[in-house]
Amino acid sequence: MRTPVDTVRHSAHALSGGPRDHDPLLALIGEAHLVLLGEATHGTHEFYVQRADITRRLIEEKGFDAVAIEGDWPDSYRVNRFVRGMDGDRSAAEALGGFKRFPTWMWRNTDVVAFIDWLSTFNLGRPAVRGVGFYGLDLYSLHTSMAAVLSYLSHTDPAAAARARERYGCFDRHGEDSQRYGLLVGFGVAPSCEKEVIAMLVEIRRTAAQAALHSHDGEGAFDAEQNARLVKNAEAYYRAMVLRDESAWNLRDRHMAETLAELERHLARHKPGGAPKIVVWAHNSHVGDARATDMGSARGEVTLGQLVRERHGDNAVLVGFSTHRGHVTAANDWNTPHERMLVRPSRPDSYERLLHATGLDRFMLPLRDAPDARAALMAPRLQRAIGVIYRPESERQSHYAYACLPRQFDAVLHFSTTHAVSPLDRREPLPELEVPETYPSGM
Repeated sequence: MRTPVDTVRHSAHALSGGPRDHDPLLALIGEAHLVLLGEATHGTHEFYVQRADITRRLIEEKGFDAVAIEGDWPDSYRVNRFVRGMDGDRSAAEALGGFKRFPTWMWRNTDVVAFIDWLSTFNLGRPAVRGVGFYGLDLYSLHTSMAAVLSYLSHTDPAAAARARERYGCFDRHGEDSQRYGLLVGFGVAPSCEKEVIAMLVEIRRTAAQAALHSHDGEGAFDAEQNARLVKNAEAYYRAMVLRDESAWNLRDRHMAETLAELERHLARHKPGGAPKIVVWAHNSHVGDARATDMGSARGEVTLGQLVRERHGDNAVLVGFSTHRGHVTAANDWNTPHERMLVRPSRPDSYERLLHATGLDRFMLPLRDAPDARAALMAPRLQRAIGVIYRPESERQSHYAYACLPRQFDAVLHFSTTHAVSPLDRREPLPELEVPETYPSGM
């Protein structure tokens, strides 16, 4: 009788570093329109490189239309303009200049630069609206997004810009300290800006609908609408951080799912007769199905992967990534310098150790429509997750939780030994007042 390790070894597809490595994964993906590619850390070189390689093939061979990342909308949209030839940035590294808050290395690293360079070259000669886009799904940039809405309206509708300044002026008493806003509103010391941000989103949506109808600055209007949506959802997020009347995590992942759905609708306008295809890059903790983890069963949390599965079924493919040991770029705490840190060997009772025990250094393990592998791995085990913060001294409490791998993902890529990404910046910037939604977990 085969052991789980034997079954995984038999079912795995080894990755040799060759150009056809990902043939089995692309066969599993088939004609799916949404492919979510995870990562077990926010600072592992192999995860970024493999996601880029898979994404290149999805674009070249399966006609994928966009990449959507666990990053802020305005910062990602600057990259989108660069890869479509719409902006004045002279290089990929310069186009990534919007990612200037902690953790800068998450997107400002040499592996992302290489992919952005490739995507820009791939888009050469294509009309901007037909190029493969690059977008952000995350819920972070409250004040940056307000500024983007005001900038768009000041050029297109000065009267609407005046209304936006008045509505967003509700935040002025708090400066750019989003935490302070959440605290004062949460404790009833200051009024909420909820009505104002909803009113602004409703108005911007009408503007965007008219622009799309008349093909007038549809891209600019769509960008403004997504920024207004982010402001509305971020306002709710910062209140939830204090009031705890709703899960801040759920607000964040629901915002990601909502933004992804809006992106699908927007791209469909330029793809008559076919649904747009989008690949997502995010942490395993967002890409995986929460119903198969402690997040969902014990804490009632949802994830982007779960929400996408519920909406699209088998038309979405969720791919997790795993490592046993190596190095990672991470920090000891929030807003502290990044370091090249040693990743401890995985625990004996974890999925990572089981995958490592196969003796295969790098492989893809199919889980969808793979009954033997599913059965062998169905018993829940511990699973490691490292965000932008890594605390090896408290690793069991800080970085492990129980999961059921075959229900969480459709496939997993495992790399027994991994290396840290190389950041573009030697140091992290000075701390910002605007606390990101990833605080304090860093996922």
